[in-house]
Amino acid sequence: MASQYITYEQRNGVGYIIMDKPKANAYNLAFHEQLLDAIHLANEDNKINAVILSSASEKFFCAGADIKEFAENDTATNKKMVIAARQSVAAMEASNKIFIAAISGHCLGGGLEIALACDIRVASNKHFSMGLTETKLGLIAGNGGTQRLARLIGATRAIELIVTGTVFGADKAHEYGIVNQLYTAEEFEQKTLAIAQTICNGAGLAIAATKRAIRMGIEVPLLAGLELEAGEADRLYDTYDAKEGFQAFVEKRDPVYLNR
Repeated sequence: MASQYITYEQRNGVGYIIMDKPKANAYNLAFHEQLLDAIHLANEDNKINAVILSSASEKFFCAGADIKEFAENDTATNKKMVIAARQSVAAMEASNKIFIAAISGHCLGGGLEIALACDIRVASNKHFSMGLTETKLGLIAGNGGTQRLARLIGATRAIELIVTGTVFGADKAHEYGIVNQLYTAEEFEQKTLAIAQTICNGAGLAIAATKRAIRMGIEVPLLAGLELEAGEADRLYDTYDAKEGFQAFVEKRDPVYLNR
């Protein structure tokens, strides 16, 4: 029986995907197959709008691919793992849920690629390393790292960080714009949960439409993006949640959204 590396659960009205492959969450094929299964479970959970992706390890978020196993495998086996990795990160981007990477340990190589595929990244100010270091192994970041990092922080800085294999701390990641928020270790879990709960208390249809409009819109010219946005907006006008939002505003109360 294969080891269980990834679990999905719901608590405090928020979805959690927890990585737990001691000691560094160095991933293999089974890890990414289980991650994809957990993403599907989150997608099917109609009670949540946000998912916190976190690690059971205090020292590691994810160290990327299991280098020892990668070196021992043949090329065909490694390609299966890479394909599975690409599928899992793509599934997070395509999901209607908002994925929040909660980073409080080393986040390197493919581990950072997982975080980059999330919609929001928050980090603890603990001492740990981040970076896309694949060039030091004669490879490149092949699970979307070159593309997502360049879109996030600009091509020239992304090239510099990747070709040099630079590792940096959470403070630099925040300065570069890789992480949205930087929290003290003491407040990290509470602040991360607060973001997720705010999203989960919101209008799920509007949140999903916003994610689609932004994710798809940045890939096309402005006029096409505006047309895409208009289509998403127009589909919301007659929904229950839109009517509830307006009614709650008029009645000066908190809205109760039903994601319909």
